Amino acid sequence: MRARWIVLATLAAMGLAACSSGSSGGAYGGGGATSTSTAATGAAATVATADVGTLGKVLVNGSGRTLYLFESDTGTTSTCTGSCAGTWPALVTAGAATTGSGATASMLGTTTRDDGTTQVTYNGHPLYIYSGDTTAGDANGEGIGGVWFAVTSSGTPAQASTGGTPTASGSGGGGYGHA
Repeated sequence: MRARWIVLATLAAMGLAACSSGSSGGAYGGGGATSTSTAATGAAATVATADVGTLGKVLVNGSGRTLYLFESDTGTTSTCTGSCAGTWPALVTAGAATTGSGATASMLGTTTRDDGTTQVTYNGHPLYIYSGDTTAGDANGEGIGGVWFAVTSSGTPAQASTGGTPTASGSGGGGYGHA
């Protein structure tokens, strides 16, 4: 168990370092293949919901991977670029994104990233996958840095909306708010 905490703490530190104010550019780094695979195949991204650990029902992509929002984003504009995007790949789509079970179609949208790809948004928030989540149902990115949160079907941060404490698979915490 101690080894798992050390690994998770290391991943959290990498995520914070990757999302420092110095992150810029459009390179996706190590985690980028995940974000571009849907667009590269010409398939539309799907957003649905699933029960994920103690978070309850949250948004997931077509492969069941947890989707996150970044509180540092400004409206539908993604501020996670460069090395940040390597750790937190954008959920991109080729064509219009579609909704699956539990997601609300009227909340689904897209935005154009600095690198020209089309990122999926939900309730005005750009959506991301966490490179530290390896299988469906993982939520290791929840609460990292107090700015990364899984997204509920109502488009709000899962942890912040419940007022609970961070899960064992995440770190950080903090409230939700936009400037």
